[in-house]
Amino acid sequence: MNSVSGNEKIKYPLSMRLLHWVRAVIILGLIWSGWYMTSLPETTPMATFDLFYPNHKQFGVLVWLLALVHLTIRWRNRHMLPPTPQGLTGWETMLSHLVHRLIMALTVLIPILGYCMSASFTQSDGVPFFFFGELPELLPKNDKAFEVFDALHKYSAYVLLGLIVLHVAGAVKHRLQDKGGETDVLPRMF
Repeated sequence: MNSVSGNEKIKYPLSMRLLHWVRAVIILGLIWSGWYMTSLPETTPMATFDLFYPNHKQFGVLVWLLALVHLTIRWRNRHMLPPTPQGLTGWETMLSHLVHRLIMALTVLIPILGYCMSASFTQSDGVPFFFFGELPELLPKNDKAFEVFDALHKYSAYVLLGLIVLHVAGAVKHRLQDKGGETDVLPRMF
């Protein structure tokens, strides 16, 4: 079990810190690419669509797999996780736990919704996953279902982005307000 001596901070296990930052970069890239590619006009050259859509899909599958790995590592290392700082107020603790849980849930759910969206679309070209090839399409083709999955995928991504903003704002607030103090949690992730 990790212990705190002086100003030394308890850190998350290295595997969790690496996964956190890798996932953060990929998720922000996916949100940006999803927004960008869906804003392209229909007259955009097909090469652009052939670049963005397959990569968005396969990196979405990668985020889903990384979320599962992260949850597994978190569960296996639950005894090594830093405790919630005692200096947080009750609402800060509740908000922090809620935001973290929702971010984790959405990093599992949003890729599933994206897969369902692609698998149900009648004109879908499948869901590639790097050199492994296409994932099997397990849903029947149904454009009405596609519209539902499309809306859920899109709005869930916006919710995730809002939660990420809250997460970053909380870390920055405690960094600026409590630098070096117990509630300065940013060093735990570096």
